[in-house]
Parts: sequence; structure tokens; C-alpha cells
Amino acid sequence: MEVVEIYTDGACKGNPGVGGWGALLRHGVHQRELFGGELDTTNNRMELLAVIRALEALKRHVRVKIYTDSKYVQQGISTWIHDWKRRGWKTSSRQPVKNEDLWRELDDLAARHEIEWHWVKGHSGHDGNEMADKLANRGVQSVLGGKMI
Repeated sequence: MEVVEIYTDGACKGNPGVGGWGALLRHGVHQRELFGGELDTTNNRMELLAVIRALEALKRHVRVKIYTDSKYVQQGISTWIHDWKRRGWKTSSRQPVKNEDLWRELDDLAARHEIEWHWVKGHSGHDGNEMADKLANRGVQSVLGGKMI
């Protein structure tokens, strides 16, 4: 089965504030860059949206290796989500799960593929993560019309 590597990152100028997401998809010699943003959002929402948009871009069932520098995303989808679902999308302190809408969307998309989730240290020279960071910042700039904050 084909393997697609995906590198994702989110960025937020203020939290909440103007945010961007970026994803780099690699399959053999092929590479695709995705980015976007929102005016009023949080960093965690952008981290989740990067993975969601990357998985949406896949046209068929494949094996996927996802690399994120967000422990929130990596641990959330690998561990926490099972308890949240069992508790009716509540945390262990019985509070509603933040970003439930995006977690539900990610859960649905992740079920369509065979995914390995990998955490990488951000801003440590990992080429895929560095590119995803640049794409996330392009997402911020796309919302601002190219203006700098």
C-alpha cells in the first residue's frame, strides 16, 4: 500500500488571534503544499485544521505517516479521544472538550486511512516541520492580505 508522509503545523499571532495552518504532503517524488488561515482563532485550532485539511486532500485509502510538533494533536488523537468519546465528549473533569467540532472531523477522517502519528520537536531543523511552519505562516499572511503583524 502507498505511503504518504504529512507534515503539519499551526501558527497564531495572538492566542486567540489571526491564525494559519500549513501542511506538506509527500508521496515518492511528489510534493504538495497546503495552507490557509482564519482571522479569529487559536493555535490549537490551527494545529488541528492543518491535519484535517491534509487528510481531506487524500483521494484514496493510503497508509499515512503524520508528523506534528503539537503534543495536543498527537496525544489527543492517539490517546485522549477514546476517553472523550466514551464520556460523551467530556473531559475527565466533566467539562466539554475544547474544539470538539474539529476533533470529531479529525476522528472521521483518520478512520479512513492507516495512520502512524509522530511527534517532532518544533523549530529543531526537521525539514518537513520547518516547511510546514513556513506554510502556516503563509496561511496567516493570506488572511492579512500579505500585511505583516
